[in-house]
Amino acid sequence: MKKRFILIGLLMIFLFSAPVYAGAPTVAVENTVNRVIDVLKDPKLKGPNAKEAKTEKLRVIYKDMFDEMEFSRRTLSRNWNKFTPAQRKEFVDLFERILEKAYLDKILDYSNEKFVFYKEDMTRENQAEVQSKVITQSKEVPIFYRMIFKNGQWKVYDVVVENVSLVQNYRTQFNEILAGGTPEQLLETLRKKVKAH
Repeated sequence: MKKRFILIGLLMIFLFSAPVYAGAPTVAVENTVNRVIDVLKDPKLKGPNAKEAKTEKLRVIYKDMFDEMEFSRRTLSRNWNKFTPAQRKEFVDLFERILEKAYLDKILDYSNEKFVFYKEDMTRENQAEVQSKVITQSKEVPIFYRMIFKNGQWKVYDVVVENVSLVQNYRTQFNEILAGGTPEQLLETLRKKVKAH
């Protein structure tokens, strides 16, 4: 159940209502929201024949919003130094494809849930946490977005759903593999996962 909400969290960053406080990180998310909703509501992109075109537009937005290098580095944590530069590059690519697939699957199932932005904390000069909740018919789900400012842009590097961090969740899985295995074994596991999609 927790894992399901973590994956939903990837979707929810794009589907907020208007925020109460709009600092730079919140504005970055708002702009993304508007782009995603435009794609989802575009009449030219309705129906099964338009799914690939819609997916491609959403993929571009996904790549703009997430800092995949930061996501990957924080997920591997101390194990990052065990990877060669070439292995790091492949890991970032494979991990991005896995997260992107989860995001695209969820966002295409969007069904007009209500989302509320209610707080933005600057945790460091170049880092922020944007807090929100998703309101469904049966419950409210807190979702926090951890963002970093790099190269003139605010980007997401972690999503926390009901106190479960996406980075921490994957770190635990990858640590189990790397505890008794090698970076190459983890890469092979990810290659198979990507190929299975």
